[in-house]
Amino acid sequence: MPETYFEVRWPDGHEETCYSPSSVVADFFEPETAYTLTDFLARSESALTLASERVKQKFGYYCSSAADQLQRIQATAARFSGQGNVTVLRIHS
Repeated sequence: MPETYFEVRWPDGHEETCYSPSSVVADFFEPETAYTLTDFLARSESALTLASERVKQKFGYYCSSAADQLQRIQATAARFSGQGNVTVLRIHS
């Protein structure tokens, strides 16, 4: 369950590195692919929830870092009022 990072570009051009405790995010995102804000949010929620579940299965507790990352994604996305695309630039460990 390697830690994985996914780099994104928000609609305003700002780039951010996001954290996942599991490589499962690679099942939800393709590098160099743009997603609508709504789709990106849904995929992020699914990916990070599943990643946290995997931590719970292995260690007996949910990953608070995955929850924190999802909250940061949701807060940033709220600034764009559901408009624009988020591009996943790359995924790496």
